[in-house]
Amino acid sequence: MGSPTAAPTMAHVARRAGVSHQTVSRVLNDADAVRPETRERVLRAISELGYRRNSAARALVTRRSGLIGVIVDELRLYGPASTVSSIAQAAREAGYGMTLDLLWDVTGPSVSAALEHHLSQSVEAIVLVAAHGETPDPAVLRDLDVPLIALDGFLGAGTPTAGVDQRAGGAMATRHLLDLGHRRIGHITGPEDWPQSQARQAGYREAMEQAGVRPGPVVTGDWSPRSGHAGSLQVLDQDPSTTAIFVANDQMAMGALRALAEAGKRVPEDVSVVGFDDIPEASFAQPPLTTIRQDFAALGREAVRLVVGAIEGADELPSTLVPPRLVARASSGRAPHAPRGRRR
Repeated sequence: MGSPTAAPTMAHVARRAGVSHQTVSRVLNDADAVRPETRERVLRAISELGYRRNSAARALVTRRSGLIGVIVDELRLYGPASTVSSIAQAAREAGYGMTLDLLWDVTGPSVSAALEHHLSQSVEAIVLVAAHGETPDPAVLRDLDVPLIALDGFLGAGTPTAGVDQRAGGAMATRHLLDLGHRRIGHITGPEDWPQSQARQAGYREAMEQAGVRPGPVVTGDWSPRSGHAGSLQVLDQDPSTTAIFVANDQMAMGALRALAEAGKRVPEDVSVVGFDDIPEASFAQPPLTTIRQDFAALGREAVRLVVGAIEGADELPSTLVPPRLVARASSGRAPHAPRGRRR
């Protein structure tokens, strides 16, 4: 049996295209100083030979891998999945690739192992997309020789961070219901150990307090439609006069809509429902779901802005809260017997 064919190198490409090694390098780095016909000849040679760039070798020479490492938990949920997708797109636009490490449990050792895994791939920075769980030993973070960005402030105030203004979103959802004349407003939260859940509930309580209205029943969910189904029935059981429910994510809101229909409650004539996230299915719910939209594209851009600034040695990296937006649809309407006319 003959020996396997060696993988084509940059020198092979240069020979096939009839150009210098440096010209091939310029084409690969998308430099401007290459004539279009020469670039086309090099690209054709790359295609014919099946050349693949050796990123590891490039990193040794330039000390730049062009990679950003991302560590994420709960990728099954819409928010984290959309955040990672947006980071990937923003990184690509900034000229970076991305490596991904998925955690099933966010513990100090698991985060430390993920950090080590990314460092072994010579990443230039790491973004941590984890909403809850344990943080690694402070010594591990201190010894990192690449920048670390943590979304939603997971690692505390000392780490550059970007996030959506969850508290403002919770207040926005609640004020929308208050403006529709509702005064008996319940709330289904996310898990108690999630900062996003805590912030959305804080926004709900803040808006109710500012309006001089006593908060309604508050029930804890787990982000799933099943918990939204059960939670909405618990809200009605605790206060049968409830006319509106602010639900901390759209999946739970979907469960709430079904439970209300099964209970003989019309939405929004009897009970209005507002969710959070604006998942793609929200506009196809029955009725279409009023919700708070998180701008994940902007969040991805902000995360990569912090990454690039850190890589380039910026003196200051101001953190950013991306504002959410209310998307009003048919699941929210005026409270029963509420006076019509100008909103508060």
